[in-house]
Amino acid sequence: ERSLNIDFLMGYLHQLLPQRPDLKVIVTSATIDSERFAAYFGTPAGSGKPAKPAPVIEVSGRTYPVEIRYRPLVPDTEDDDGAAPSPGKPASRSGPAGKAGEEETDQPTGICQAADELMAEGPGDILVFCSGEREIRDATDALASHLGQRYVSPGAARASAHAGGAVEVIPLYARLSAAEQHRVFQPHTTRRIVIATNVAETSLTVPGIHYVIDTGTARISRYSTRTKVQRLPIEPISQASANQRAGRSGRVADGICIRLYSKADFESRPEYTEPEILRTSLASVILQMAAIGLGDVATFDFLDSPDSRAIKDGVQLLAELGAVDEENRLTKTGRALAQLPIDPRMGRMIVEAARLGCLREVMVIVAGLSVQDVRERPAEAQQAADEKHRRFADPHSDFLALLNLWGYLGEKQRELSGSAFRRLCKAEYLHFLRIREWQDVHSQLRQMAKQLGLSWSHRGDEPDADRIHQALLSGLLSHIGSWDERKREYSGARGTKFVIFPGSHLAKKKPEWVMAAELVETSRLFARTVARIKPEWAEPLAEHVLKRTYAEPYWSSKQGAAMVKEKVLLYGLPIVAARPVPLGRVDPELAREMFISRALVEGDWRTHHAFFAENAELLAEAESVQARERRRDLLIDEDGLFDFYDERIPESVTTARHFDSWWKKTRREQPDLLTFTEELLLPRAEELDAGAFPDTWRQGDLTLPLTYQFAPGSEQDGVCVHIPVAVLAQVRPDGFDWLVPGLIDELTVATIRALPKRLRTQLVPAPDTAAQITGRLPEWAEAAPTGDPPFLSAFADAARELREVEITPEDVAVDKLPAHLRMLFQVHDDRGQVLGTSRELVLLQRQLARESAAAVRAAVRGAVRAATDTTDDGAARPRDPRAQAGGRAGAHSGGGSGASGGAPGASATGAGVTTPGMVEVGGLTDWPELAQIPSTVTSTGPGGLEVRGYPALVSEGKTVGLRVLTDAARQAVEHRQGVAQLLTGRLALATSRITSRWSGTQSLTLAASPYRNTEVLVTDLQAAAVASLTTGSDLAKVRTREAFEDLATNLRDSFEDEVQRLADLAAKIQTASRELDQVIKDTTSMALLNVLTDVRDQHAQLVYAGYLTATPPEQLVHLPRYLRAAAWRLEKAVANPHRDADLAWKVGELADAWWSAMRSAEHEPIRTARLAPIRWQLEELRVSFFAQQLGTPVTVSEKRVRKALADA
Repeated sequence: ERSLNIDFLMGYLHQLLPQRPDLKVIVTSATIDSERFAAYFGTPAGSGKPAKPAPVIEVSGRTYPVEIRYRPLVPDTEDDDGAAPSPGKPASRSGPAGKAGEEETDQPTGICQAADELMAEGPGDILVFCSGEREIRDATDALASHLGQRYVSPGAARASAHAGGAVEVIPLYARLSAAEQHRVFQPHTTRRIVIATNVAETSLTVPGIHYVIDTGTARISRYSTRTKVQRLPIEPISQASANQRAGRSGRVADGICIRLYSKADFESRPEYTEPEILRTSLASVILQMAAIGLGDVATFDFLDSPDSRAIKDGVQLLAELGAVDEENRLTKTGRALAQLPIDPRMGRMIVEAARLGCLREVMVIVAGLSVQDVRERPAEAQQAADEKHRRFADPHSDFLALLNLWGYLGEKQRELSGSAFRRLCKAEYLHFLRIREWQDVHSQLRQMAKQLGLSWSHRGDEPDADRIHQALLSGLLSHIGSWDERKREYSGARGTKFVIFPGSHLAKKKPEWVMAAELVETSRLFARTVARIKPEWAEPLAEHVLKRTYAEPYWSSKQGAAMVKEKVLLYGLPIVAARPVPLGRVDPELAREMFISRALVEGDWRTHHAFFAENAELLAEAESVQARERRRDLLIDEDGLFDFYDERIPESVTTARHFDSWWKKTRREQPDLLTFTEELLLPRAEELDAGAFPDTWRQGDLTLPLTYQFAPGSEQDGVCVHIPVAVLAQVRPDGFDWLVPGLIDELTVATIRALPKRLRTQLVPAPDTAAQITGRLPEWAEAAPTGDPPFLSAFADAARELREVEITPEDVAVDKLPAHLRMLFQVHDDRGQVLGTSRELVLLQRQLARESAAAVRAAVRGAVRAATDTTDDGAARPRDPRAQAGGRAGAHSGGGSGASGGAPGASATGAGVTTPGMVEVGGLTDWPELAQIPSTVTSTGPGGLEVRGYPALVSEGKTVGLRVLTDAARQAVEHRQGVAQLLTGRLALATSRITSRWSGTQSLTLAASPYRNTEVLVTDLQAAAVASLTTGSDLAKVRTREAFEDLATNLRDSFEDEVQRLADLAAKIQTASRELDQVIKDTTSMALLNVLTDVRDQHAQLVYAGYLTATPPEQLVHLPRYLRAAAWRLEKAVANPHRDADLAWKVGELADAWWSAMRSAEHEPIRTARLAPIRWQLEELRVSFFAQQLGTPVTVSEKRVRKALADA
């Protein structure tokens, strides 16, 4: 009875009475504190007179005596009198007649026991008070089980009236349908037990009640100022409510009330129920008071003044809705809300809907939320009701379900008569009277909206669901939540946690973000009437209550602005997680600093301004100068550049867009305002020597660009020469050790420090000595381009001249020189992509040999075509048409893509010429269909450099290919082998013809050779014969078909005899090999294990499949002697193993050095050619060491071999 509106009305009347003495106020109630009301409305003290309370008139009700019995559920508490029960009265569960230590009785059992006790007293209906629907259902189920066959369900009483002792159990609560609620008023003949909530306490009177069972609890609506949600906790009722419940049993006769709690519990309870004003949101009261002008709610004279926290909470809600400003004054929105007699949240939805053009739809929803749900769900027909109601459901919104239902009801009302519509509502579980109430509320709201001037028409098209929900969201900003997958619940405003009420169609879908019409706490916090939303909708609606936080600012080159990630929080919920926004909105000063620093100084932005491109070029040149000089104090620093721009750019410029707008106007009057000058960038430019650090390196006809980096510790530190891959093979290492003139002094000092101590001490102090040595070095311009002399040789000569110190280049630990004092080589392709970087040019040439060859072929493709179409005298030669198809008979086309060409001894140039015909070919077994194979071809490559290619016939296994090579040395070796292979193919004889000249013994001997079969042996013999017959002839110079044909003709007459001679020699070699194998088998001493291993290795390196062509012709004749020498060694080692070990160690050391040199010269044909003969010097050295009696054709010694290795 002490509702919020009643207390507000009381306070308003209390203020009004002094101004209206004629006004009479009469307050009637059965449960209020009459003394407090009398004092509140009484005459205050004054003029020496004491305060006089208002008169109180007590009217006795027409009720019968009611006996109160206490039957507490908690053990060990006494009942009403602590005595033994009277006859017919069951013993108390906890009094003296009870059993000590008995467990606590649950509520349904207590109700059953109390019902038994009361039914034993005599006839009459029983009213049971429970706290809620769930408790009512539990009690109903317990009674049905307890009564057994006597139980009669609601509505079945008449049918079972004949049954003796039948009891009809009827539930009564708000969610029941109207028909189910009306059952309590229908006449009946059986005993009835009505189980109700506190709705039966004051709101209605259930007839025929003789007995009451009071559980002592009720759901009390309480508003939490902390979580901002309406709670419905189950609480003990007040004494006044308990007495009101007990009084229900004395309306028709003497009654009995059993309280399921103790007397002490009753007496400890508050006398009266706490008024609603102390336990609900005060937003609507505050709004109305502000609109009427009743002043501050905190000072308003309420009967029970609300808590300050509740007042503050109400003001905060109004602020959330935009109804009051920062000074708590009503806004335009607030004045509109005050004129709408509904909850302020609902009113805010209507105001926002008018703005969004969806007032018609939102008005329906708001009216539906303002009345009790029109959809009924009877307990006995829940599934049928759900199926009927499911037609109106929306998959994403319970609000739209109300809109769908409204449309359906309107359509049916127009189609049906009044009585037919009533029947429809009943059949489809819709409450007719609540529908009428919904329509009445809607009609009233519509009329008030018109009075407020709110627009009823749609804005543009029919409103979509998004606009409707945005309007609803304006009143539910603190009723939103985001799904927490880990906790399987929603995180709500101010740290609340809730779940969607199971009756919602969205309960199982778990939308990421939802809003709820209400948050109600029962067993847990439930969201009722929910809809899926987008969090970004809340931002424009909640601008005044949002909290924004910002992460560390960062620079965006795309935006041309300093940005920051913004996090937008609505009551702790991140509706925007990390949105990039311009820093200028948050901190303009820092945004401007970052713009100047990152965009203008560092160049990290996208712009086409001419001044910036010019400044970048000037700055790059200045940085290059500083890097060359290897100094840090020449170039202006970033702070200086920042100051330059800072002085010229206005404070309003914080982004590229701002800058563009400003500069567009400014550059017309001051075009050079932002352009750098040399004086600004290099204040000490006059100290520099421009010639000390050249931009290019010249070597022969090559001009290669140089760049400089001053980055100690970096792999790129120092001087870098950039080499196009197409000319990589043409670049010689010679001269790069001189670096550049500006580093000669530093290089000389570092070279002194890289010497051994015995030499270094003779050149101290290093800086002074270095200056003197530098003065004695050749001019850099003369020595560096040619590498003659090498720097270390020139250094050694100067040191000898200066201090008489003998230094060799090997004395200098080059690897100890600082990285920047060794030239860096970087190879690029024609697109500028880096293919390799190293300080060892030869290493790069090895690693990129394949890429270099491909680049050369591509660069000189046209030149090959031009060169192969000319004769020796330069006249054009027509092509053989068959060449277009890939060559003539006996010559197979290969898939070449690049090439070179030119007349012998001449250079042909052909850049950019398309050559669809044969250029490079493979699969050749005879001379290709070309006029000639030019020795070199040239073309203009990247950067205008001359690219030179070297065409050659290259062995490809069983066939030969025409390929373009990258250097002349490899060309000579490859072409020589290719021509020899073609000659072998041209002169080849049948295997049977060769073997027909062998004797039986010779055939048997050669059959044991390491070759797989006789045919392979004969093939190798014929190739070896060609090599032998052409000894002394330079096959590398055979570059025309005519020369090839002449040579083949000359060799043909002696070819067969040479093959036979080599077969005889091979038989002798095989005989010596067999004899050595026998000696090895006969040597069984374990002391000679190392000797045996060494001899086996030597044997395998001399005689193997293919040795006839792999061994130089002039060396083949010596193989029998080498093999006999190995056999002699084994025989001698038995007598003197120590001498053999000493000699073997010397030979092994030299052999290891030779193998190491061969591996390092793998990609150096010239050096490989110089090293090859040393291999045979080692064999002769073995003969001289182990079998001197066999003699050697040349003088050989350990010293001579060492010298040969050093010279190679």
